[in-house]
Amino acid sequence: MALGSLAVDADFGLKGAKDCPVTGAKLPLIIFSHGRGGFFGQHHDTAEALADAGFVVAAINHPGDTAHDSSRRDTLSVLGSRPADMVRLLDFMLKDWKDRAVVDPAKVGFFGFSLGGFTGLVLMGTRPDFARVAGLCKETTGACAQLHNGETPPDPIQDARIRSAVIVDPAPGLLTRENLAAVKVPFQFWRSQLGGPGVGDGSGTARVADGLPGKPEIHVVPAGHFAFLAPCSAELAAAIPRICTDVPAGFDRAAFHREFDAAVVTFFREQLAGGDR
Repeated sequence: MALGSLAVDADFGLKGAKDCPVTGAKLPLIIFSHGRGGFFGQHHDTAEALADAGFVVAAINHPGDTAHDSSRRDTLSVLGSRPADMVRLLDFMLKDWKDRAVVDPAKVGFFGFSLGGFTGLVLMGTRPDFARVAGLCKETTGACAQLHNGETPPDPIQDARIRSAVIVDPAPGLLTRENLAAVKVPFQFWRSQLGGPGVGDGSGTARVADGLPGKPEIHVVPAGHFAFLAPCSAELAAAIPRICTDVPAGFDRAAFHREFDAAVVTFFREQLAGGDR
């Protein structure tokens, strides 16, 4: 399917049938939250794997924080608007979508990458530690300037309809052992060993992993942050090499994603579909 203006700088090979009929009943639903400056299709292979396994999958662009819209990207407001975006998406899928009758509202899962992973943890009960980040902030513009001026976003929105989650390399700055303790929803946690833009050198997500409540399933991947994005087509790699170039140089993103997608499907099956799909 050609996406035209909906795609980033190159179409990325989305495979599907527009307006195809939805079959089944009481299907589990997974909602996707992309990373900072990303877009709804950056995890399309994982979404496709879930759809093929019998899940309904919905992904959106976060207004003000996408590849083509940076109007909120460096402001505190995006930390409040992102969770609200996902609540609106979930409201639409359960109340207004034309095929809402096929979805089981008691089987809702969340997938989030980078700032999307942070978004999911907020929706599941985490209250960001803005005082901690204010103490670490060195910049004099954007969100750091707002924090130094004493500004904080309103209390973030939470959503008890989310029953399980896959959290991938979340932005670690606002996360602590104390505020993560509020999360009672089962989740699978992935982190990159080498880190990258938005997550630092990997030590921050390692700290977060060490402070996670309960005993979540944790995966450490010997690669950089962008390894979790869908494998790139030749056109996308030429257009945006930054997100398509892996570290270390020999890392096989396509092979990793076969394992990654299968593990995500298995987790959500066990949590939401009773292992019967």
